[in-house]
Amino acid sequence: MHPLSEALIAGLILIGAFFLFVGSFGLAKLPDLMRRLHGPTKATTLGIGSILVASMLYFLLVRGQFSIHELLITIFLFLTAPVSAHMIAKAHILRSPGERSALPGTGGKVGWATVDENGS
Repeated sequence: MHPLSEALIAGLILIGAFFLFVGSFGLAKLPDLMRRLHGPTKATTLGIGSILVASMLYFLLVRGQFSIHELLITIFLFLTAPVSAHMIAKAHILRSPGERSALPGTGGKVGWATVDENGS
């Protein structure tokens, strides 16, 4: 394998490992749920995406075949991480009356967690 492609793959793996570490550290050290959501949804998604791109390049450059598995995993992660973070944030707002009262009004009959605050 060419040294430039080895360096590119190694660099992507190191970048991915760095982002995975930062995301995991943020998940463990940030004080509350709403701030902890950023670690796994942003940094960790970038980290695993970088490692998956490195794996795709490795199979393409070393084995000479395109690997679709990593591409499918990347698409799945990039689609599901924001949706799951959004659902966790909505559930947190729904279950925390203190958080809900600090938010600005929505202008509608339902609040931020899409539940009627009057109980109906």
